Amino acid sequence: MSVKHFIQITKPGIIFGNVLSVAGGFFLASQGTVNYWLFLATVIGTSLVVASGCAFNNCIDRDIDVKMERTKNRVLVQGLIPTWVALAYATLLGVAGLTMLYKIANPIAALFGLIGFVIYVVLYSLYLKRKSVHGTLVGSLSGAMPPVIGYVAVSGHFDLAALTLLVMFSLWQMPHSYAIAIFRFNDYLAASIPVLPVKRGIVVAKKHILLYILAFVLATLMLTVGGYAGMSYLAVAAAMGMYWLYMAWTGYKAVDDKVWARKLFVFSIFTITALSVMMSLDFKVPSELLLTYAH
Repeated sequence: MSVKHFIQITKPGIIFGNVLSVAGGFFLASQGTVNYWLFLATVIGTSLVVASGCAFNNCIDRDIDVKMERTKNRVLVQGLIPTWVALAYATLLGVAGLTMLYKIANPIAALFGLIGFVIYVVLYSLYLKRKSVHGTLVGSLSGAMPPVIGYVAVSGHFDLAALTLLVMFSLWQMPHSYAIAIFRFNDYLAASIPVLPVKRGIVVAKKHILLYILAFVLATLMLTVGGYAGMSYLAVAAAMGMYWLYMAWTGYKAVDDKVWARKLFVFSIFTITALSVMMSLDFKVPSELLLTYAH
C-alpha cells in the first residue's frame, strides 16, 4: 500500500471537477463579499465527501471493474489495498467531510452533502447502476450537489438559485454520461451495465442527448432570468450551450459514433467549467435582496 494508491481510489479527476462547481455556487451566493475561510472549508469538506463516495464506489464496483478495459487496473481490482482498509478509509473521509461542512459552513450544507453521498453510494452504486436504465438519471442528482453545497454554505437556505443549480448540473450529467457510455460501449456491455446506449441503442441515446442538452441550455439561462447572474454569464452560457447542442445534432450524421461521443464528452467539460467560472465572476444581487439591505 502506498499514498498514491489511497489517492487513486478517491478519483482525483472527479474531485477536481467538483471543486470548480462548488466554487461556482459559492461565489454566485457570495455576491462579491467572499469569506475565504468559509470557502476553503466548504471546498475541503465537499471534496472529502466526494472522495469518500468515490472510494466506496471503488469497493462496490470491484466485480464489474475487472471486466472493463478502462477500470481493470484499478487499485482494488489489483488487490493493492485490502477492501476493509479501503472501506475504513472511505468512512473516515466521509465523516470528516460532513463534520467540516456541519461545523464550519452550516447544517444545510452538510445535509446536501449527505443527500449526494447517499444517492451516489446507496441508490446508484449499490443498486440502480446494475439494475436500471434510469440509474444515470438518479446518479445525476448526486453529481449536481457540489454547486448547491457551495451556494447554501453562503446563503444558509435553499432558494430559486440553488434549485436552478441543481437542475442545471443534473441535466448536464445526462448527455455527459451517455457520451461516455457510447465511446466506452464495449466496456459497459462486457460488465452488463444497463446504460441507455447499451440497453436501448445508440440512436435512442442520441435523441436523449439532444433533448437533455436543450433542457440544460434553457436551465442555464434561468440564472440570469432569475436575476442571479449577469449578461456576460448569459452570453457564455448561451454560446457554449448552443454549440454543444449543435455538436449533439451532428451525431445523427456521425461516421464514427465513438469519435463523435468522445468529442461531445470533452466539450461537455469545457461547457460546465466555463459556466462555473462565469457564475463566479458575473453575479448580480437580486432586486428583492437589495430592498432587504436598504431596510
